[in-house]
Amino acid sequence: MEMEFFDPVNWIWGLSLIALTIAIHATGVVVLGLVTLNIRFRVTNRRLAPRHVISMVIGLVGSIGLLLAILHGVEAAIWAAAYLWLGALDSPFEAILYSVDSLTTRGASGLKLPGHWRMMGALEAVGGMMLFGISTAFIFAMMQAYWPPLVRRR
Repeated sequence: MEMEFFDPVNWIWGLSLIALTIAIHATGVVVLGLVTLNIRFRVTNRRLAPRHVISMVIGLVGSIGLLLAILHGVEAAIWAAAYLWLGALDSPFEAILYSVDSLTTRGASGLKLPGHWRMMGALEAVGGMMLFGISTAFIFAMMQAYWPPLVRRR
């Protein structure tokens, strides 16, 4: 079991999937940021009533949250597909459940990878923490960007 820590296959797959999912996530966040620029311009440069601005910001943050959740789901599906392809898990349901459970660092599904692949599962949790950190930072940045227009309108 100790030698499995040094198994390069786990590390190559795990680190490659981390890099891929972070690249996908960064692309998604950048696209969301660019799409919201037009909305931010409208909020900051038009004379909108405070209730309209508040509604727009709530709708925007809710939409961004939903789109980020979908993005996390796509990334979990990529990991799940890798587990299936490598034979680490047998069913698509177990693979996606294990992947979402690992990506969120929840770890309560009861599913376990075979000993040979456990390091890859741990690496998925590392990648998941980074992905959720990026999402949290993006939502925080959006709230910071929209806070001044909200305060000025009061």
